[in-house]
Order: sequence, then C-alpha cells, then structure tokens
Amino acid sequence: MKAAEADINSDPSILGGRKLSITMHDSNFSGFLGIIGALQFMETDTIAIIGPQTAVMAHVLSHLANELQVPLLSFTALDPSLSPLQYPFFVQTAPSDLFQMIAISEMISYFGWANVIAIYSDDDSGRNGIIALGDKLAERRCKISYKVALPPDVTSQSDIVNELHKVQMMESRVIVLHTLTLSGLLVFDVAKSLGMMEKGYVWIATTWLSTVLDSQAPLPSERANSIQGALTLRPHTPDSRRKRDFMSRWNQLSNGSISFNPYGLYAYDTVWIIAHAVKLFLDRGGNISFSIDEKLSGFEGGTLNLSALSIFDGGKQLLNNILATNMTGLAGPTVFNHDRSLLNPSYDIINAVKTGYQQIGYWSNHSGLSVVPPETLYQKKSNRSSSNQHLDCVVWPGGETNTPRGWVLPDNGRQLRIGVPNRVSYQDFVSKINGTDTVQGYCIEVFQEAIKLLPYAVPYKFVPFGDGHQNPNYNELVYYITSGIFDGAVGDIAIVTNRTKMVDFTQPYIESGLVVVAPVKKISSSPWAFLRPFTPWMWGVTAIFFLVVGVVVWILEHRINDEFRGPPKQQIVTILWFSFSTMFFAHRENTVSTLGRVVLIIWLFVVLIINSSYTASLTSFLTVQQLSSPISGIDTLITSNERIGFQVGSFAENYMIEELNIPKSRLIALGSPEAYAVALENGTVAAVVDERPYIDLFLSDHCEFSVRGQEFTKSGWGFAFPRDSPLAVDISTAILSLSENGKLQKIHDKWLSRKACDSQDSDSGSEQLKLQSFWGLFLICGIACFLALLLYFCLMFRQFNRHFAGVSDPSTPGSSHSARLQTFLSFADGKVERHKSSSKRKRNDMSSNGSRKEEDESVNRSNRIEGDISQERHISDSRFSVSSETPAAY
Repeated sequence: MKAAEADINSDPSILGGRKLSITMHDSNFSGFLGIIGALQFMETDTIAIIGPQTAVMAHVLSHLANELQVPLLSFTALDPSLSPLQYPFFVQTAPSDLFQMIAISEMISYFGWANVIAIYSDDDSGRNGIIALGDKLAERRCKISYKVALPPDVTSQSDIVNELHKVQMMESRVIVLHTLTLSGLLVFDVAKSLGMMEKGYVWIATTWLSTVLDSQAPLPSERANSIQGALTLRPHTPDSRRKRDFMSRWNQLSNGSISFNPYGLYAYDTVWIIAHAVKLFLDRGGNISFSIDEKLSGFEGGTLNLSALSIFDGGKQLLNNILATNMTGLAGPTVFNHDRSLLNPSYDIINAVKTGYQQIGYWSNHSGLSVVPPETLYQKKSNRSSSNQHLDCVVWPGGETNTPRGWVLPDNGRQLRIGVPNRVSYQDFVSKINGTDTVQGYCIEVFQEAIKLLPYAVPYKFVPFGDGHQNPNYNELVYYITSGIFDGAVGDIAIVTNRTKMVDFTQPYIESGLVVVAPVKKISSSPWAFLRPFTPWMWGVTAIFFLVVGVVVWILEHRINDEFRGPPKQQIVTILWFSFSTMFFAHRENTVSTLGRVVLIIWLFVVLIINSSYTASLTSFLTVQQLSSPISGIDTLITSNERIGFQVGSFAENYMIEELNIPKSRLIALGSPEAYAVALENGTVAAVVDERPYIDLFLSDHCEFSVRGQEFTKSGWGFAFPRDSPLAVDISTAILSLSENGKLQKIHDKWLSRKACDSQDSDSGSEQLKLQSFWGLFLICGIACFLALLLYFCLMFRQFNRHFAGVSDPSTPGSSHSARLQTFLSFADGKVERHKSSSKRKRNDMSSNGSRKEEDESVNRSNRIEGDISQERHISDSRFSVSSETPAAY
C-alpha cells in the first residue's frame, strides 16, 4: 500500500500536485482496537478507509461508514453476507467468498461427490461462507452432511482432535476447510497425526492455504507433508509486464525475505482505486469538506470526543466514483458489476504436493473449470456444460492419483442393520430358519452376491422384521429406515411412489406388477364352435354388409352389364350369389363400371382382413385349451361388486383404495397361498390381486386358477437405503453386473423355477372378435358405397334431365309427376350400350374392320336415340302405356 502511495504521489497527473496520505493502524486482530482505530481516523477528516482485515470488524465498522458517509474498502473482508443494500458504503475490492464457494461446489460436482464435511471458524466469515457453500451445493444436488465449528482463536490441539475423531466416524471423506490461517494449519497437523491425510480422504481448503503456499515458500518439510494432497484456491491474477516489474521491485524492497501473494496486488490496486476516484471527484469541481453530525450533538464534553466525528459531504459522490472504476491494475482489470462484485472473478486451482504445489486448472465465473487461463476464454461464448469442464490430474492424499470415492461406510464400530421381512408365506423369497437368526431366500442371495462385487467390505447383519405370525407391513419396514432403526432393507420390497419419497432404492432386480387371479373352467368343444370367433353383432354386421355391397354393385352395373340383367328372380339370385361369393373371392360376374370396381376393390380388402382374423381366431379356439371366467381383468373387478382378496402387508390394498377407488369393504386380507385357494374356491372372493412373482409361484401349484387380463401396474423389487446413500448406487451397479453375467438368472432359476400348469398359457387371449375391432373397415366400405351411389345417381339424373328436355313437347301442358317417375324408372332400367362394347371386335378385326366399326356405332347410336324419342312421345300420348321386349326390374 505504501508502494502504491509513492507511485501515485510521484505522478503529478493523478492528483494535480496534491499528495495522497495513508495512515496505518494495526489492530493486531483485535476487534476493540479496530473500532478505536476507526474512530481515530474519523476524527481527522478521513475521506476513505481501507480495511478492516476481518469480516467481523467489517460488519461493525460499516455502520460507522454509513453514518459518516466515508467509503470503506476491503480486500480481505470478503464475507458474502456483507450486502451493499445493508452496507452501501462498504466495497469489496477482491472477489467475494461467494465465488470461491461456487468454485468449490463445482469442483465437488465435477469429481462426482455428493456429500461433504465442512470445518470452519465459528465467526461471521466462516459461518456465512459455509452457508453460501451449502446453498451452491444444493443447486448441484449435493449437500453438507456434517459441520464442525472451531473457535476462531483455537490454539489447543485437543479441541481439534475431538472434532476430527467425530469426522472419522462419518461416511463422507470429502472435507472443506474454511478457517483462519493458524487454525487451518493446526487442523492439518492433527489430521496428519490421525491418519486423515492418507488414501481415501479429500481435503479442499479455501484461499487461506494458497496465501501460505505463496507467502512461506518454500515450506518446511514437516508443514509440506501435513498438507500434501490438499486442494486450494488462489485468486487468479493475469500475467502482465507491469505485474512482473512490481514483483521484481517487491523483491528489492523486501530483500527477498517476504514472499508475495495475490492479496498484496489487490491492496496495491485498492489504493489506486481511491486515487482515481478522488481525481475524478476533484476534476468535477468537488470540494473536500465535512459537516457536523447532528445526531452526535448530545455527546459533547465526553472523554470519547464523539463530537469530533463529522460527515464527509462528498462521500456519496466519491463512492459513486469508486464504483465507476474501470482500470487495469496489477491484479488485472478492475470493473464493478451492478451488484458491486468484481467483473469476471476467477481462481487458480492448486494441488499441494511434496515439492510445493502444482496448478491443475482454473475456475472462472464465465466458463467454470478449465485448464486454459480464463482471460483467453472471455472473448468466447460462455459454455458451462459438463463436457466442457476439465482439470489436470490431481495427486490426492496418500499419493493416490485415482479420484477417491469420497465416502466410506461409517467407522462407528457397528455393523449395518439390514431389516428383512419375516415372512410366513412365499418363503422362497425371504425366510428365517427356525431356531436361528439365519435368513435365506431368493432376495437374500441376490443381495449377498451384489455385496461380493463391491470394491470394499460392508459389515452388516440381517435383522428380521415382523412377529412371525403374519407377513409384516412393508411400509413400516421402509419407514424404520428413515427413523434410523435400520440402515437398509432387503427383501421382496416393491418400488412404489410413496416409498421412494422416504428412501432410495437400488436398481430393480426382478420385474413385478399387480395382476388379477380368478377361478376358471375349461370350455368344452361344441358343434357350433365355428361361430365362436365372432360375436353376434360382428356376424350380423358382416352379413348386412355382404348384402349391401351386393346391392350397390348391382345398381352400378345393372344398366351396362348383361350379367346383372334379366328377370327379377334371376337378378335377386345374382345379388345374393355375387355378395357371398366374394367371401371366397369366387365371384364369376365381371364388373365393368369404374364405380363398381372401386367399391368391389375396397370390399375385397375388407373381406381379406375378416377372413384372416376369423381363420386365426378359429385356429386358436380349436387348438388351444380354452378357459372361461366371468372376470376378464381389473376393469371387470372395478365395475362389479365382488369382493377382492389381497396379500397381507402388500401395497396392493392401498393401491386399490387410493388409485382405483375400490371401497375398502370389498377388500379381504389373505395371508398365504392356501388362503388364496380356499377363498377362491368357496367364493369368499371373486379374485385375488397380487404381484406377479407371488402369483407365478401360486399358479405352479394351483392349476384351477388363472391370471385374467394383463398386468395393470409396472414396477419392480429393490433394496432400500437412506436417502442419498452412496451404497444404493454401488449396489445398483452390482445388480446390473449380476444381470449381465447371467448370475441373476441362475439365482432366479434356483429359487423360483417351477413347472407351470399346461393351462397357464391358455389365458382367454383368444377372446371373440368384436365389432369394435373392425368398425373402421366397415366405415370405410360404407362411405365408399355411399359416395359411389351418390355419384352414380347424380350422373343418371343429369342424363335423364338432358334427354327428357330434348324430347318433351312444348305444346303439352306438362307431364304429371307419376308419368315422369315412370319415365325415370324405365330410363334407369333400360339397357345402355357401352361406348366400348366393340372392344373385342376391335382386338379381333382391328386391321380390317376399323372403319366399319365406326359406321356401326354411329348407326346404333342414331337408332337408339330415335327409339328413345319415339318411346317418349308414345308415353306422353298414351298416358304411361309402356312397351318393352323384356319385363322391367326395379
């Protein structure tokens, strides 16, 4: 600071010949002396104060600065709680501790740790810094699992020993040390003696440790050994020629006896910040003047001389000039954000090693963790994605280079208490051997095999849960984990929503889901079995559509196709024959009209689908043993009033009450497979709802029952552990390994393989085909028929109107409606020669009879028109007397 004062006073362009005077006061870390020193400064018309050194004093002196409007600047009191809203005249000229807590939280997240232990000095700076760390960890789904508060002036190792013994008993091995320098070094010495600087531990110290590494280099070997493997942060100051020149100058001033740390650079820059602010204040015509504080007028005559304290009239303007600073100092660019924090705060990340320290990367508020200096990234777009976060290799405590797991099982001298349901039924899953504390079963063996795959030992013991007379309540078993009675639970525990809110589950080791079991009876064969594939409605609608399509095709083909003409009886037979022969694609009649062909193509597609479905369904009915039950699934049970059985202790009861809204009065608790069978046989319950693994075992011994419908829930069974337990993650990985290497299936076959009944595969999946499955096809076909008829009649009416208008007699008052209808029916029934009726002759005699064909067609067309005109006139004269060589069919 004195060097900065000398540099400023040596440059007349800064203060225009005025001299900047810095008066020092050493409070020797005493809060009382710090207050006295500040009061003494205020008595001498001070315009700014640099300091205090600690956050405790900053909270006190900021009130004094607010009252007297004297800017208070500090590069060491970096407590995140020193808010500019509460302390408007307090300015931090170095990065706030909030940013180093963000950096530490991102480092913890980067290495994949979830829980940390915080050791801190119990003062304002320590407490508020750890609070900020907890908030930033929570944003990354991490947390502080245990806190150790040390006295700020701790000097005795005994207090630290007791606290570190407690830390050793904890699960987490990631320790954040946020203390004063002397306290922190003492903690490392004790940790070294307790073996806490060995493999498996992680120590992250805040910036106090980097000041030790910079200021006391080289460290004594004993001190270097005690901190070896620790990580720490150091405020990043970009390299510059000006910085190198000053460091050389500093070595000359101190004769190399005192090393330098970045906070010395911030001290130098803080003096320059004040100088630039004062220069701007004076350049704008400001006058340095003070006025009496009227609030202190009543304290005159006292020995404290409080009346000498005066308000700096230009304090607000000087403060604004300070906040408007935009300069490049020894520590780099100095610009304040709107929240008064420095622009682009950044840190070096340092790893203490045997020879001193190594830098493994950087952290900046712009780009997070990187191995590239932050100033090279400021010109690029901010990228905080996980794939863009990088650090170099770290040497951890104990010389380990692999990233520590960050946790161990608590070394508290006891085994993990693993709760196991003491079942009285389905003991293939979990059972206790009578007269012993030994448990066995499918679930137990899966857990034991998974434990063997863990890279560390897990001491545990099984504790049976339940009275042994009925199955226990599994929700209570899970709740005992949250209350600390059990450290975990192993068994046939279904992973359901309400349980996941209390504990963490492992990866499911078996699939599960609720199913419905009901009595079934075998359906005997019948002479009318061929009718079973379709429901009566399906048969009826199909028959109707056969007739409808036949009639539609007849209408479309009648006027132009000789195969659809003839006497009425013959045409009815033609319609019926054509309709039903399409079922086998055996129709002999050709369709010649475009509309008729379109309708027929669509109908043949529908017939193809119906035939295929009928054949498949009939094959299933005739070749697979069929079981019948009035219950087809959970929907049938919900709509009925029948009683439903469930297993004692199962979540099925709550699920049916809360999710399916089934009244509790309809539910019957059953305790064993034998109780299932008895209740189903005597009609106590219409069906049983239980999880699939249980039902598979039940049906292997009771072939007279069957699963009805599909599983209506999807879940699985897992092992339960306390929330955020890393053991749940590691066992999940082990379960996946068991699944991949086939061991999980072998365990399943050992305990749960049973010979299934022959009827178990014959669930009424071969149900009758219903109209709902085909209504879309019928709809398409119906629309096609309707549109074809509509278009056909529109064209026919158009031809009829054109023809009738040409032959009507203008002198006649008009034909009656009956005569016109008779005329239209005769017109509709009349034979129309196809325009291409000679196509066969054309193919046969194309080379020799081309011209004769055209003449014949012209003559025929003329004769037909003359005949129609004569017939129309005859009808008009004789009042509907119609003559035809063949009877009309309508």
